[in-house]
Amino acid sequence: MLDQIEEHACYGGVQRIYKHDSKAIGLPMRFSVYLPPQARERKVPGLFYLAGLTCTEETFPIKAGAQRFAAQHGIALIAPDTSPRGANVPGEAEAWDFGVGAGFYVDATREPWSKHWRMYSYVRDELREAVTANLPVDGARLGIFGHSMGGHGALTLALRNPDIYRSVSAFAPIAAPTRCPWGEKAFSGYLGEDREAWKQYDASELVGKAAHKFEAGILVDQGLADAFLPNQLNPDVFEAACKAAGQPLTLRRHVGYDHGYFFIQSFIEDHLAHHARVLLK
Repeated sequence: MLDQIEEHACYGGVQRIYKHDSKAIGLPMRFSVYLPPQARERKVPGLFYLAGLTCTEETFPIKAGAQRFAAQHGIALIAPDTSPRGANVPGEAEAWDFGVGAGFYVDATREPWSKHWRMYSYVRDELREAVTANLPVDGARLGIFGHSMGGHGALTLALRNPDIYRSVSAFAPIAAPTRCPWGEKAFSGYLGEDREAWKQYDASELVGKAAHKFEAGILVDQGLADAFLPNQLNPDVFEAACKAAGQPLTLRRHVGYDHGYFFIQSFIEDHLAHHARVLLK
């Protein structure tokens, strides 16, 4: 049961916010949906966007400027929140890069996080099923993309589930989280100290083991003025892993661009076109 709590006319379609009781998370969750004008006539492809640290389900629809291009292509945009909220786990809001707003799109196995921090299963299964069952979104034509922590999530979900997601891209993803401070902090907290268990959520580890290649390629954009590039993001590691695996990758490096949404706004049209080429075939 989806509870619609907002609706706004936008580029001939509608931008909505929904709330629902999540069985995977065990708490209410919110997500945003942009339905293009074509959705009034027929089911349309769906593109899931996963946001980064500290963001919510409202960040992408407000800041990215994607609705214009989604309307042109006839693609729905779905953006979940970035973590459970209201779990009241001790220490959940003490750090901006762990806990609330920092679900890292994993299924936690370590207490006390394992009860509610199940963002991987929530996005892959419950959110997808809720959207395709209740909205005019075609479950056979889905793509996924994201930014930073969400870029990590998008790459991981796509590489592990090519039967679900037909296209994938990312902005400044945490591309090798087992090798950076953000990933080490999150994975040790959510998954424990077994570093082998971490690899199931590391795109640079997964790409060589993937059962299916994204023949249309993976698109990644990275700003070269990004303050997190030297220590957290590791696009070079992912680039090398794709090359070794024979996975087509377009990694674009942009002089002068930082980590924020002005960067995303600048290249969002290209990402929508990348997904449209696959999802509208």
